[in-house]
Amino acid sequence: MDDAEFGQVGQVHQARPHDSALLHVTGRATYVDDTPETPRLLHLAFGRGAHAHARILALDLAPVRAAPGVVAVFSARDIPGENNVGPVRRDDPLFADGLVEYHGQSLFVVAATSVAAARRAARLAQVVYEPLPAVLTIDEARAADLKIDDSHSLQRGDADAALAAAPHRLQGRVETGGQDHFYLEGQVALATPGEAGAIHILSSTQHPSEVQHLVAALLGRASADITVEVRRMGGAFGGKETQAALFAAAAALVAARTGRPAKFRCDRDDDMAMTGKRHDFQVRYDVGFDDDGRIRGIALELASRCGATLDLSAAINDRAMFHADNAYFLENVRIVSHRFKTHTVSNTAFRGFGGPQGMVAIERVIDDIAATLGLDPLDVRRVNLYGPGRDVTPYHMTVEDNVAPQLIEQLAASSNYAGRRAAIAAFNAASPVIKRGIALTPVKFGISFTTSHLNQAGALVHVYADGSIHLNHGGTEMGQGLMVKVAQVVADVFGVGLERIRISATVTDKVPNTSATAASSGADLNGMAAFRAASTIRDRLAGVAAGHFGALAEAVRFTPQGVMAGDRSLAFDQLCRMAHLARVSLSSTGFYATPRIGYDRAAGRGRPFFYFAYGAAVSEVAVDTLTGEHRVLRVDILHEAGRSLNPAIDLGQVEGGFIQGMGWLTTEELVYGEDGRLLTHAPSTYKIPCAGDRPKVFNVALWRGGRNAEPTIHRSKAVGEPPLMLAISVLSALGHAVAATAGARLPPRLDAPATPERILAAIDELKARAHA
Repeated sequence: MDDAEFGQVGQVHQARPHDSALLHVTGRATYVDDTPETPRLLHLAFGRGAHAHARILALDLAPVRAAPGVVAVFSARDIPGENNVGPVRRDDPLFADGLVEYHGQSLFVVAATSVAAARRAARLAQVVYEPLPAVLTIDEARAADLKIDDSHSLQRGDADAALAAAPHRLQGRVETGGQDHFYLEGQVALATPGEAGAIHILSSTQHPSEVQHLVAALLGRASADITVEVRRMGGAFGGKETQAALFAAAAALVAARTGRPAKFRCDRDDDMAMTGKRHDFQVRYDVGFDDDGRIRGIALELASRCGATLDLSAAINDRAMFHADNAYFLENVRIVSHRFKTHTVSNTAFRGFGGPQGMVAIERVIDDIAATLGLDPLDVRRVNLYGPGRDVTPYHMTVEDNVAPQLIEQLAASSNYAGRRAAIAAFNAASPVIKRGIALTPVKFGISFTTSHLNQAGALVHVYADGSIHLNHGGTEMGQGLMVKVAQVVADVFGVGLERIRISATVTDKVPNTSATAASSGADLNGMAAFRAASTIRDRLAGVAAGHFGALAEAVRFTPQGVMAGDRSLAFDQLCRMAHLARVSLSSTGFYATPRIGYDRAAGRGRPFFYFAYGAAVSEVAVDTLTGEHRVLRVDILHEAGRSLNPAIDLGQVEGGFIQGMGWLTTEELVYGEDGRLLTHAPSTYKIPCAGDRPKVFNVALWRGGRNAEPTIHRSKAVGEPPLMLAISVLSALGHAVAATAGARLPPRLDAPATPERILAAIDELKARAHA
């Protein structure tokens, strides 16, 4: 399906500002907490567990109920339905019921007349615990063989035979830490009781339908009794895909039990302690390769810290396996994934959804091969790329749209990679303290939910008699620009300006049973659903216009100059009035389900992705070898967005995704105490990148040759998650700088986040091996 089949193409492929940009910068964009508070509003706070793993022997809430300002207190026994806010296994209780499985787990909720009163009262509960042994790390869970989900494997060819026959063989490991989402707007929900048992919830969530279904089950009501609404979120990054349900459910329970509106606005410290993070990973590898660095056989063992409950860990770990090849052909490969349970908050979705951890693993393998052979890592990357006759993934999907080689060569040339690498070698030879490094790494990221049934979307479009248009769909806006992209699609169908489109909040009573806005598929799914809804109305209008013009409906064109047939024209609003008077429906739903996908997990074979998105980045860094501190000096990015729906929005996503990935791999460190308590639970101790961390030279471009080979909306490609993995180039560049301190053909052992402490430790360890 080419652009000509979509419409006029006057609004799409154009740089347009975010629909809420002016509201954002003037402080007029409304979020849940901006909703006017009524005098009867109750404010909520959780009472939280004080152990990582313990039985609850007694829970005395009388002191809580007696505290000033407290109206009600509810615990597990007060839930009329199912005590669960977990998405898959239903193993994540709203309130702990006899057993605490992570430090800070919710035990009860306090409803009070003020936030301060609720938080003070929540600390007054008298709880008697029987502490139990707590497993906090991957190593401890591995030793105890404590898993949240069965291990899983993928294989292609004969890895063991290829390893045995390879001219060179190398073993190693790499670790990546977790990451807090650190959205600007914390978790928040406002529940209001309606008539006949109905509950309306304003929730900062990526998945309104899931919140709706979980709340209905918790209250013992039908989904139709619960309405969930979200106009926008102040950031989410995956942290509001499942985690928002905890706070929405607590607010709904209080509203249902008291008959009063209830709001849960979570404190930042509590938010960080109680909500899931990106999964920590440990990866062990055994790789065989030839003199050129071409991988002949490889075995990868992935292990992740999943936390106390399953959440989305099964799918996240599967995606890590799917991306352990990145852009490289692995002819003989075995990938094993272990999913460990720990007594820490359950880890969850985060931008990339496991893909970044898998990619770090294979990029580290490439870097280590290059260091061992004394080759430029880019040359090793080149010989391992997918290509003709080398185009089947470890899960037996054929790569049909491989543009990585072209992207890499164009970026290597435009960034002067070779010249700068030579200059860095000369600099390092003359500089005993400051060492520089450079790396070019690619990204190949699969687009689709790997849980196949989630690849669907619905939309609802109304055209009013005055020619204005109301747009609603199942996608949610978290700052990424989804709403303006879908509005561009609809405006293009009718040949009108964006000013005619009224973007509305995502509400479960308009479009039902929606999927989360996640997996980078928001515009793919909702854009196509909205296109189909708008096209249905356009075709009806074309029939009306044809009758007016005395022409065939196929001859009617919707243009910015009006609705035309030959040399005759009619204003769009005039046509809408005519259609209304002619009793023609100007409302339609639209539905879209992603085609050509299907995966047999048991067999490890299939097509889990509709297509791949590609990109590449060159990063240059400088490391102070006395302190371990570093600075990213320059970054060049070339990213493919297909035929971008909105280049301005997509460039912003690339820039932001890269910086967020850079934070994950360098500065953002989650530290847990021996008691399982999160110690880095505020910006004073948890360091996200700031304006000063932005590379001084930051060249970002969308690849002009981009065009989706698959029939996506206007041949565009997803751009939400893939750019985050471009930041792996920073970690590789840091490894290059560390390697310069020893001058030997030895791969440095640098884990992420590459904090100053880890960089210094990697330098010391490398020097010790070099002199051994």
